[in-house]
Order: sequence, then structure tokens, then C-alpha cells
Amino acid sequence: MAKTIQEINEKIKAGRAVVLTAEEIIGVVREKGVKQAAAMVDVVTTGTFAPMCSSGAYFNVGHATPRMKIGGGRVALNEVAAYAGFAAVDILIGATALPDDDPRNKVFPGKFPYGGGHVIEDLVGGKDVRLTASTYGTDCYPRKALDTWIRLADLNEAVLFNMRNAYQNYNVAVNLSDRVLYTYMGVLQPRMRNANYCTAGQLSPLLNDPLYRTIGVGTRIFLGGGEGLVVSQGTQHNPGVLRTDGGVPRRGAGTLAVTGDLKHMSPQWLRGASFTGYGVTLTVGLGIPIPILDEEIMAFAAVSDADIIAPVVDYSEAYPNGKPEVLAEVSVAQLKSGEISVNGKKVVTAGLSSYARAREVARILKERIEKGSFLLAEPLAPLPGPDSGYAFKPLKERPYVPSNRDAVS
Repeated sequence: MAKTIQEINEKIKAGRAVVLTAEEIIGVVREKGVKQAAAMVDVVTTGTFAPMCSSGAYFNVGHATPRMKIGGGRVALNEVAAYAGFAAVDILIGATALPDDDPRNKVFPGKFPYGGGHVIEDLVGGKDVRLTASTYGTDCYPRKALDTWIRLADLNEAVLFNMRNAYQNYNVAVNLSDRVLYTYMGVLQPRMRNANYCTAGQLSPLLNDPLYRTIGVGTRIFLGGGEGLVVSQGTQHNPGVLRTDGGVPRRGAGTLAVTGDLKHMSPQWLRGASFTGYGVTLTVGLGIPIPILDEEIMAFAAVSDADIIAPVVDYSEAYPNGKPEVLAEVSVAQLKSGEISVNGKKVVTAGLSSYARAREVARILKERIEKGSFLLAEPLAPLPGPDSGYAFKPLKERPYVPSNRDAVS
């Protein structure tokens, strides 16, 4: 029998909802079948804890005395460049932002390198962060320079806003060249001596709802230890890719844009991370409850690592040149075994995403729902699905010359 989110919420309020994690539900479906499991279970919780570069935070720091128009000037947090192209005292910092000098040579209090992701972690952890700003003076905002310490508790608004999180499947990165590569997928050894991947597999939110039947605009989520919302499809959302018979994408597909109150989050679930020779990012804990409305959704939520296929891609030539050839396809189960076979060669694997922490996210979310402190939210609008025609497109380059500066096609 079909259920509604409202009916499930009533069961949550009454303490009668049956909630399992995406890992736990696999065995239940195998034992009891999809139909019986769908009738028995109300919610399946998912989780992931992984580097998510398209993340950031914005703040309102309040007015100094005398007042200063930070907006339009230069601003930094712990020497990391931030953006102030808004009103007088609104600031935005991205997870991958870096100091002005060469990040590979930047050493900042024990971190190498230090960047925007670390600033966000330090603020959430209650640490003092140095704010420096310089700008031009105006009649209403005469001050031109500021050098002060700020902390999260003193800010007016502090909001995590991540424009692309929870990638639905992704590449397995290898290196066919004769030199070491330093990439956002970690260090890749030459001649395909290792393979790096980044997914929570069977716990990953969008892999448990591959056609976006329950996850949409307005979905309430676990974000950074607190609560957040899905506000849109994320950037590079690409739902129309090749999929398995079970609807699981075989390539990078959907993404989510999410937001939440930074003051209610924890440094346990927002961690700055450094990639040798590449830069910095933010590791984000994110979990989404899947309401089991019918048998199809139950079948999707019972996806296992063996069902999830990822492409192996060479990052030495094909990827940077814009034509990433798929060398092979492997399952997440194979990746987690520690070794895969690519073109007859055995390759050692390593994951950039923490499965243990993803499991903990799903468990925490399960406990919050069982206690009645976390209710499900009815999506206000769906995400663009596989048949929507929505697709991620490469940059259409039109080299600039003065004679074509007004070109529009």
C-alpha cells in the first residue's frame, strides 16, 4: 500500500516509525522481499562524508565604528581570500579559496596548505579568525581599513551554502603517464599504479533515490552535523547519463545545492582538507532520509555496492584535454575490496570518501527521526530527472578580440 510523507510524519511524531539505514535495508529486502519490506519500513537514511569542493559560507559581520564599506574592497579571513562584492558587511568564502601567495609554500598553524575549508572548520569549531579588509572611503562609510578577530557566535548570520554536493556517482581516477599527477582526486601514481575513487556507494543519498522521486527542492537533510535543506539541483547536474536497468547512473549524474545554519553545525562534520600539490577543499557530512512511499522506492533504496558501476578514467591526457575515455567499468564492491582489474592489470584502490563516517551520518539521522526531532519535508519542486533534457554542457569558448567583444553567438 502506498504511503504519504504526511502519514510517515504522523508515525514519527507518535514514535511508531520504522527507520533503517541504507546499509541495514539491504539485508531486510533480501530476506523479506521488496513488497514486505516496503510495507514494514517507513524511512531509509543515507549518508556521505567526502570532499565537496563546491561548498562555501557567507556571513554578516556587523558594522564597525566608524562604519566601513567592506563590500567592493579586499577582504581575507586568516589570510585566505574572501569575496565582498555585496553590501557593506556581507562576506562570502569558498571552500577552495587560498592565500594570495603560492599555496604549495603556505604553512599556517600546522596545516599545509590552509584555505577556505579550514577557515569554515575553524569558525564552526569556535576559534577566533582574523578578518582583514581594505577599501575606499565614502561619506556614509568613511573607514578604509580593518584588522580584527571574529568568531562565529558574534556574527549576525552565518550560512553554509554549497552549490554542488552529494555527486551521484563519479569517476575512478588513474594515471597512464610516466609521471606523478597531483589532482583533486588525490595523488595518482604513474603507469596506473593506483586508482582513487570517491563515493559512499550503497549509503550515498542520490544513489538510493536515483530518479529523484523523493529528493527535491525543500527536502530536509542532515548537513554538517545540523540540519539543512536542498535548495535546487546542484551545478553540473547531469541526469540524462547512461544508467543500469535499476536506474543507477553509470557516470557522474545528479548533484544537489544545499544550505543550512552554520551556527548549528559541528567541526566533526565540516573538515578542511588539503590535497598535495593541488589545493584545499571542505569535507562535508551530508545525509538524506528516503521516505518509503511505495515498492519502487523501496527497491531503489536497497541498492548495494555490487549494483553501483563507476567509470575508470585516465587523468593524465584524456581528462585534462576534455575527452575522458572510459577505460573500464567497475563496481563499488570491487573498489572497496582494495583492488580492481583494468585492461588485464591489477590496480590498488583507495577511497577519498569515508564509509565509516557515512555510516555514522546515516545512524545519527536514523536516531533523530526515531526520537521525533527530525521530520520529513515534502519537496516543493522536483529535481530535473533523466528525461527532462537537462544536461551539463562544456564551456563554449569564443576567444576574445576587440572586434568581437559584443558577440552573442
